[in-house]
Amino acid sequence: MIQSAKKTARFRIKIALLTACLLAFVGCSSESDFRPRAVGLDTEILVVADSLDWSGAIGEALRETVGQFISTLPAPERQFELRHVPLETEDDLETARRQKNVIFVAAFSDSTNEAEYIRNVFDPTAQQAIREEGGVAVSRENIFRRDQQVYYITGENKEDVIDAIYSASEGVSRDFNRAARRRLTEEMFDRGRQVDVEEELTAMYDFAVNVQHDYLVAVDTSDFVWLRRILPETWRSVFVHFVDYANPEQLSPEWIYNTRDSLARQYIQGNLGGWVEIDRRESRPLETKNIDFLGRYGFETRGLWHMVGVEEGRKVEFGMGGPFITYTFYDQPTGRLYMIDGMVFAPGYNKREFLRQMEAIAYTFRSRDVPAES
Repeated sequence: MIQSAKKTARFRIKIALLTACLLAFVGCSSESDFRPRAVGLDTEILVVADSLDWSGAIGEALRETVGQFISTLPAPERQFELRHVPLETEDDLETARRQKNVIFVAAFSDSTNEAEYIRNVFDPTAQQAIREEGGVAVSRENIFRRDQQVYYITGENKEDVIDAIYSASEGVSRDFNRAARRRLTEEMFDRGRQVDVEEELTAMYDFAVNVQHDYLVAVDTSDFVWLRRILPETWRSVFVHFVDYANPEQLSPEWIYNTRDSLARQYIQGNLGGWVEIDRRESRPLETKNIDFLGRYGFETRGLWHMVGVEEGRKVEFGMGGPFITYTFYDQPTGRLYMIDGMVFAPGYNKREFLRQMEAIAYTFRSRDVPAES
């Protein structure tokens, strides 16, 4: 028992020392950061929490928000897989410090190792403010390693922590998704880009997106460019459409759906005479929300597409389909409306990460004088 108490005391001292190191790194310049890169899966978030919290309401709140199921895929997949680790040993803390995506969560009033760690992260003034105002979710990047996204979620008691999880969930999900997208972008284009195609797009149309090494230009018109990646069992598709001298007030979900369907019917056709359109059946998910897309007013649309055609005078399904994501936005410097659409066809595979690749490509968009996401 004495030995166990000494081990716990040493561990708490270690927590305090490592927290001091953490705070010292906050102001580090990325240009002079030679630390190792974070490890782990982009699709996974390590949750550092007491086991009772993880199996209770705090863990459930995280699973319902950051780890929620994505409803706009053909089969349910979680936004992120959440993996739990309690702070029982020094190795547990070292494991957490190495990961790409980490959430530390505990209440100040608890007597757990996780709570002590959290208390050491926030100075007394910050703790007092949190006690007075309620729970918080604080984002920090690259604290322990490069390419790392960390969140601290805390409050005076468990109720405050749960409130913070629900109230901050949109921002927490956005930050982890952004971090995953940036890493994926680097990975996707590390093996090669078709820079000549990108330069040609800029020269001809005053915009570009990154073009992966194995994409082909399937259609290139005056206002519509379709890029495809065709593999033996799957394919991925990205198209960009723009409207000159546009009025941003015409942007609406219905305009987006109708425009996408019109473009797909004209340009994205199957071998048997069918065409692609949004699957708008009542049981199929279709979601559009207003977003800031690279500093521009826009919308993000997620849903399912299917291949349809006409036989004997009536519309029929051809049995192909998959998820899509569409970004529609107004580019004020050029006065254009843009639509960037990514589609996935991957029968028998999980679709989440394929669709994230489409998202990554879309966020490399830049007009001639405005850069892409950094």
